[in-house]
Amino acid sequence: MEKKLDVITIGRAGVDLYGAQIGGRLEDMASFDKYIGGSPTNIACGTARLGLKSALISRVGDEHMGRFIVEQLEREGVETGGVKTDPDRLTALVILGIRDQNQFPLIFYRENCADMALCEDDIDPEFIKSARSVVPTGTHLSHERTRAAVLKALTIAREHGIKTALDIDYRPNLWGVLGHGNGESRFAESAEVTEKLMSTLHLFDLIVGTEEEFHIAGGSTDTIASLRAVRAVSDATLICKRGPMGAVAFEGDIPDSLDDGKTGPGFPIEVFNVLGAGDGFMSGLLKGWLDGEDWANTLKYANACGAFAVSRHGCTPAYPSWDELQFFFERGIKQPDLRNDVELEQVHWATNRRGTWSSVKTFAFDHRLQLEEMDGYSLKKAGAFKRLCLDAALQVQNGQPGFGILCDNRIGRRALHAASGSGLWIGRPTELPGSRPIEFEPELGEDFGQLREWPRENVVKLLVFCHPDDDVDTKKTQEERVKRLFTAARRNDLEFLLEVIPSKVGPVDDMTTPKLIQQFYDVGVYPDWWKLEPFKTDAAWSNAVEAIERNDSRTRGIVVLGLDAPQSELAASFALAARQPLVKGFAVGRTIFGDAARAWMQNEMSDADAVDHMAARFAGLCDVWDAARVDARLNREKANG
Repeated sequence: MEKKLDVITIGRAGVDLYGAQIGGRLEDMASFDKYIGGSPTNIACGTARLGLKSALISRVGDEHMGRFIVEQLEREGVETGGVKTDPDRLTALVILGIRDQNQFPLIFYRENCADMALCEDDIDPEFIKSARSVVPTGTHLSHERTRAAVLKALTIAREHGIKTALDIDYRPNLWGVLGHGNGESRFAESAEVTEKLMSTLHLFDLIVGTEEEFHIAGGSTDTIASLRAVRAVSDATLICKRGPMGAVAFEGDIPDSLDDGKTGPGFPIEVFNVLGAGDGFMSGLLKGWLDGEDWANTLKYANACGAFAVSRHGCTPAYPSWDELQFFFERGIKQPDLRNDVELEQVHWATNRRGTWSSVKTFAFDHRLQLEEMDGYSLKKAGAFKRLCLDAALQVQNGQPGFGILCDNRIGRRALHAASGSGLWIGRPTELPGSRPIEFEPELGEDFGQLREWPRENVVKLLVFCHPDDDVDTKKTQEERVKRLFTAARRNDLEFLLEVIPSKVGPVDDMTTPKLIQQFYDVGVYPDWWKLEPFKTDAAWSNAVEAIERNDSRTRGIVVLGLDAPQSELAASFALAARQPLVKGFAVGRTIFGDAARAWMQNEMSDADAVDHMAARFAGLCDVWDAARVDARLNREKANG
């Protein structure tokens, strides 16, 4: 049958709560970052980032953490058809921290958890047969129920010529060998564990583990002896991980020295913490193995992915994309602490962002000053009006992708919070309206500390009134403030939109905005999004796009703003902008809400009429944009013959 999947991993799926403070006891950690976790889950994500079609078989709870895992897997491109929702059990949790390079205090919260309830009935033979490989991890061989599920999957795979691999992934306390407080421990002898592992090893084509993991698999603390014990029951290729010494592959008899195995190049980087290295390594290994690479290249991928893992915070978040990996190979190591390599981190960020946005048709109602100046304004009324704006946006969106809003927190908090989880792209302003040099909304705090409270789906939006002819002091001040906010956004895992409006400051020509774009790239600002004025010539658009792509080929794109223009003028500007593939849509505000706001504020329009009025205008602009995009595409096709 047709192979729709490259790899199916089987086993643990949980949530990692990673201590944000580094270098202290877990007892003293005060805040935590939330990631998906569990070796098979990490590997499924790691291989997906490398371009493999990956899937996970596991269970999650019917609650918020379970939904988080499924949603995050989908964001990573992992097939979730094999992830069952358990109505009776909670999703597994792990609370952990980073003490130093090698220590990671860790507590598993896994009593009667969902993933350990995986059973034979959860294994769909057709799903297994749709894959090129099946990869369980060792923990799911530790209990009879999960063991039966794994063995069923392996049996089906072997019967249908599907490759099988084992990540030994020995966790002594999850096998019941050590207690709850020993989550960090990676080895404890157990004849019972060895016996259970030994009885399954013949089912695998590839077996991967650290020296200690082979010690438990082979029943000896002598690595060569344990590898030979494994070889006695399995013809699998054995991959022995040796930490900073890299890894070795053994396809036949085990030699007298580990140094005599097949190797690949290693990467001398600074270790931040070793946790997660094995899952990163396995992701790279599977990529090479399934692509038919030789062991030198396969281990090169594996070692590199492991290097990324040990150099960053978290497990899955640390793993590279395929483009990032190729960039790393081509450019080489510029500094050993990879997490502080600005160029590499930009590639990592840009190639692992959440979701895709091929189109962003945006209703902008983040205005504050314009509403405050209207007759009838009050904070309460304006907040209620912005909730109506959201209703209008949702009416037009109707559950479809490619729609967005801009909404502030000062007046529009109610609407902003209600929009979360709606599927809308959400931009949120940070500038103090009308300020030049740029100043920020006071609620952000002097150090932008309030950004840590923002939902991760919010995009940090900053409007700057600037011009290439600005005096030196104004230019320097604005650059410094933009860079500071950009840095804070990245630190808080938030995308950044930079809006530049030079026409309100001075005369403009076809090179004005491109010069500003280059100016901000020169100081190290790499916006995920640009919001630009509607240019009047093709040359201006071409110059702006060229300036962006010259500096950042991986930017999300551009949205064109409206400047309170009537719809007829917007139609003409849309037609010009739509010719540029990098322009993903528009962000228009007062053209949509201006008339409704003025009437509603003075009680001359009902809530329902205001919503319908704004929805009609927004939908009309969406139609104009879509038509302009179609015309542009047809004209390109015609020009290309």
